[in-house]
Amino acid sequence: MSRRHAVLVMSVLALVLGLAPAAVAGKGGGGHGGGGTTGGGTGSLSMVLVTPTADGLAHWGNVVTFKLSTTIAQPWVHLVCKQSGVTVAEGWNGYFVGSLTGTTFGLYSPQWQNGAADCTGYLTDPTFVAVASTSFHVYA
Repeated sequence: MSRRHAVLVMSVLALVLGLAPAAVAGKGGGGHGGGGTTGGGTGSLSMVLVTPTADGLAHWGNVVTFKLSTTIAQPWVHLVCKQSGVTVAEGWNGYFVGSLTGTTFGLYSPQWQNGAADCTGYLTDPTFVAVASTSFHVYA
């Protein structure tokens, strides 16, 4: 998928989410590798480094994906990364056959030029209700 297409998909998702804030209000699960039963299914997720690092930890500029275990037919992952409480990166990817988004996330953005951050990935159902989450630190 081209970068331009990915930006278009993310823009459409942002518009949809802006029109339906109640859909993302539930943030079930929690903590590291958590599982939960809020929303239309159950499951868990864990972060997996796509970009290898010498120390095995996530660093700014790396690429990550998520390993899912879920009963949701069309699961999504919503990744939010923050520095000092300010969102510096955010994205949505569909983890199902036919999704146009891909399944990797870059740990960088125009707002996140460098430095450490804390990220949380949320496993959501197709209505974007979170059923599980996992958090991880991104090193500078």
